[in-house]
Amino acid sequence: MLSAESLEKINREIAKYPADQKQSAVMSALAIAQDEKGWLATETMDYIAKYLGMPAIAVYEVATFYGMYNLKPLGKYKLTVCTNLPCALSGGNDAANYLKQKLGIGFNETTADGLFTLKEGECMGACGDAPVLLVNNKRMCSFMSNEQIDQLLEELRK
Repeated sequence: MLSAESLEKINREIAKYPADQKQSAVMSALAIAQDEKGWLATETMDYIAKYLGMPAIAVYEVATFYGMYNLKPLGKYKLTVCTNLPCALSGGNDAANYLKQKLGIGFNETTADGLFTLKEGECMGACGDAPVLLVNNKRMCSFMSNEQIDQLLEELRK
């Protein structure tokens, strides 16, 4: 189900916890599986549940609670824009609207070429850097003016 490399990474995460609490690595295990697979199919979550010795429903609860987990296939680049109040007041909604117009999609939609999926995000802890967006949950981009958004999209299209 998962590569030996991913299982090795999960094992390193499990080792951070007492032996009887390996389920504590569930968030890391889900992130590692998502990095490999691109999204979390039910079968993948079931595998992680069995691997960690926990009920599948407990894994589903984590995966559905946090917005960083993809429960269906998305574009190559998931762009998550923070629209919580502090960011919204500092241009987050403007950045989101610019991206919608530029990409021709709304939130939770993917461009026809499969390159970009646009998501609305909760607080990213960078209110002073607004507007902010995340690329694939890994790269935070701050102070995103229309020009910087254009540069980012051009870079990602290469």
